[in-house]
Amino acid sequence: MLDIKFIRENKDIVAAGAKKKHIEVDLDKLLALDDKRRELQATFDSKRAEQNVASAKIAAAKSDEERKELIASVQGVKEALKAAEEEMQGIMKDWRELMVQVPNVPDMSVPEGDSDADNQEVRQWGELPKFDFEPKSHSELLLLHDMADYERGAKVAGFRGYFLKNDGARLVWALEQFVQSRFAQKDFTPMIVPSMVRREPFMGTGYLPQSEEDLYKTQDGDYLAGTAEVATMGYYMEEILDKGQLPIKFFAFSPCFRREAGSHGKDTKGIFRIHEFVKYEQVVLCEAKHEESVKWHEEITANSETLLQELKLPYHVVVNCGGDLGLGQVKKYDIEAWMPSEMKYRETHSSSYFHDFQTRRLNIRYRDDEGVVRYVHSLNNTALAMPRILCQIVENNQLADGSITIPDVLRAYMGKDVIQQK
Repeated sequence: MLDIKFIRENKDIVAAGAKKKHIEVDLDKLLALDDKRRELQATFDSKRAEQNVASAKIAAAKSDEERKELIASVQGVKEALKAAEEEMQGIMKDWRELMVQVPNVPDMSVPEGDSDADNQEVRQWGELPKFDFEPKSHSELLLLHDMADYERGAKVAGFRGYFLKNDGARLVWALEQFVQSRFAQKDFTPMIVPSMVRREPFMGTGYLPQSEEDLYKTQDGDYLAGTAEVATMGYYMEEILDKGQLPIKFFAFSPCFRREAGSHGKDTKGIFRIHEFVKYEQVVLCEAKHEESVKWHEEITANSETLLQELKLPYHVVVNCGGDLGLGQVKKYDIEAWMPSEMKYRETHSSSYFHDFQTRRLNIRYRDDEGVVRYVHSLNNTALAMPRILCQIVENNQLADGSITIPDVLRAYMGKDVIQQK
């Protein structure tokens, strides 16, 4: 959420940012409501002061008659105060509804564009594999080696359900050990976080109300998270941190759930787009400085790139255009690894920074060197999401006879070098 003072003083900048993100918000209505809110607040404060003065006089009254006269005279003040309070409640409801719709202002380096088709490549890494045979899809390869069962997955879990088995399960466990070992060498706090989360952290991180259709909801009004970011950001909700604690870096794990609303006909085969998966997430809280956010954005992106390089998966990094940014993101990179069966890169990681958009909603602050309380900046990026990454691993490492070479860094965890057809 943006500061209303910033919105008032920079209405044109906020409007231009919303336009760049292709998000509609009525700033004129918001500012009119804010004018009314401020007017009512002034009235409320004035009437409250009158009431306090009258209460002091009543307490100091020297006779019952004087006290009764004072009580009668303050009755009108009480009624005016009650009316102002009731009107304020209605104004604040509308004001809050509009405030949470105002998008963050994207960085100047964010390109124009309508959708992910307009994202711009920043860099490439690795050589694309060359096959002297028609490469199989990950869906075919997993079935060929009895690593997955989609039919029984659909029977048990419904559309996009799956079972991973044999080397499919072992490969996920190997990847987990691999990513855990790499982040054990970094100064990140490991955490296992809840998947079932209250509404407040979803509002705070910006997933509600805009993305509600893509969330699973319990009968008690809680939600199942599609990323560990939500619970991790809620960890310091409503707290004031010391500057010396910053930056705070989390390596967070959780099972994840997404309805994939609006993508019914996309990636229906295999395990690229599924409802249930697991994910390791990097979450960073840092000082409220743009240069600090930029520095950590590049660092957490580099952490993920290093993992793909160790897995020897060709990839590229794209900077997301305005139309492919979420409500709160200032800037976002997508990392996409090569899919030979589709002859294109497909997303494996997303890396974003938000300035104080999320922390203002979540009320996560810190006290700086001068004792001034400020909102921290927040960032997040996928460390590794599974089983999606299996798609690129098996496709890029397949051989002509259908066998799959296991990446060097996973062999010790797998106990073999090659997955061969049985």
